Amino acid sequence: MAEHLERSGQRRLRPAPLVFEPAEATADPEHFFDLESIEDPKELLARATELTLAFRAATDRAVEFQAVAAAQLADPKRFDRLTAADVAERAAWTEDYARKMIEFGRDLIRAEGRPAED
Repeated sequence: MAEHLERSGQRRLRPAPLVFEPAEATADPEHFFDLESIEDPKELLARATELTLAFRAATDRAVEFQAVAAAQLADPKRFDRLTAADVAERAAWTEDYARKMIEFGRDLIRAEGRPAED
């Protein structure tokens, strides 16, 4: 989820700058990984597709980290555990989605062989 449009119609959040994109380049709103400078449409399509696949993979991985963090925060063994509503508020999710992410995170933790939180 590089961009998030809030359901209440509030402003659109811009994606966080990626670590490997130079800060000077991100200052130019038209700059995006130097795609604007590629003139050959075949090369542009190839590079844009490459970036799309990389961003999808990064998104999937980031969602897994979100889920694990949500599960850890909601772990009943923690004295300072958060409720699904608290996790939802912190992550700008609905409470139902937070519950699903907490469960997904628990599944990921179990798959890694770490002790499962219930």
